[in-house]
Amino acid sequence: MPYGFILDPYPLFPHPCSFIPVPSSLFLHPCSFIPVPSSLFLHPCSFIPVSYFLFLIPCSFIPIPYSLFLIDSSFFLLPSSFFLLPSSFFLFSSMKSYLAAAIQMTSVPDVDKNLTQAEEFIDLAVRRGAELVGLPENFAFMGDDEGEKLTKADSIASLCEKFLKTMAQRYQIAIVGGGFPVPSDNGKVYNTCLLIDKNGVEVARYEKVHLFDVNVPDGNTYQESSTVKAGTELPPVYASEELGKIGLSVCYDVRFPELYRSLSHQGAEILLVPAAFTAYTGKDHWKVLLQARAIENTCYVIAPAQTGRHNGLRQTHGHAMIIDPWGVILADAGDRPGVAIAEIDPNRLTQVRRQMPSLQHRVFV
Repeated sequence: MPYGFILDPYPLFPHPCSFIPVPSSLFLHPCSFIPVPSSLFLHPCSFIPVSYFLFLIPCSFIPIPYSLFLIDSSFFLLPSSFFLLPSSFFLFSSMKSYLAAAIQMTSVPDVDKNLTQAEEFIDLAVRRGAELVGLPENFAFMGDDEGEKLTKADSIASLCEKFLKTMAQRYQIAIVGGGFPVPSDNGKVYNTCLLIDKNGVEVARYEKVHLFDVNVPDGNTYQESSTVKAGTELPPVYASEELGKIGLSVCYDVRFPELYRSLSHQGAEILLVPAAFTAYTGKDHWKVLLQARAIENTCYVIAPAQTGRHNGLRQTHGHAMIIDPWGVILADAGDRPGVAIAEIDPNRLTQVRRQMPSLQHRVFV
């Protein structure tokens, strides 16, 4: 592959003549140079020649030598001669402002009834302008008997995938189906979250890794691992040209900040947290955990939710919400089925990350 070069002969760098090799396709004119103020590079000279249209097209990895760079308002301290950074960090992005929706449901053991309810709320969200829609954990099925989930898993998985792709294509939206059973190889199921783009194509899949095996103080006992096999891989981040970099998670994951730090390290800008939080834990922990994940990662959080009573024992907290990178709650669906809708604004994201550049100050990465 042809390469363009950025020449930096200045003494702050460890070598008197350091080169940054990057594919020449990243430059509008590989041999053209424009002066860039040295403040972008924390450099004592007035100007440094830098190629004329940096990082227009992202590539998988870009080798960068030791130094401090300001790229898209973010400093990167790279403590070795050469260090590989994912191209997702170089954010000359075409992400636009758009509306997102977090749907809130009271799912029951009837799959058809649940999918009908979900479609009604998707339709409502789209009519209000939403382009990214999230469905809660267990949106298709919440049974009285966990064993029922195993016997119906093949059917539920097939119906859910078909439903999500159909809704995405019909309404021309990206949609997250956050938590439905998909058969595994050991007789259990994966609690699976899918992201489908507006063309009906699956672009990200995540199998929930943290399983809710908890004796809740209200007397209820939950043993998710009795029917669910834990995933083994960190959730992915999908880079949408228009909607931004979207990271997936499911419910109980929200109590494990290292998972969201991984998403942040991958460049995430929007965190999806579809959930079926219990009423008892939700009243004290739901909002504060979501705000913490938004604030510490300076990301938007979109959290679809289950609400109300599903059977004789199971009651969920509700309050599907959307939170901005400063931790401000932009929309809250309350405790009844409905839709929380709010704007995802890349300018707000940039503003918060400039005002509170905590991601740049991490020591233990």
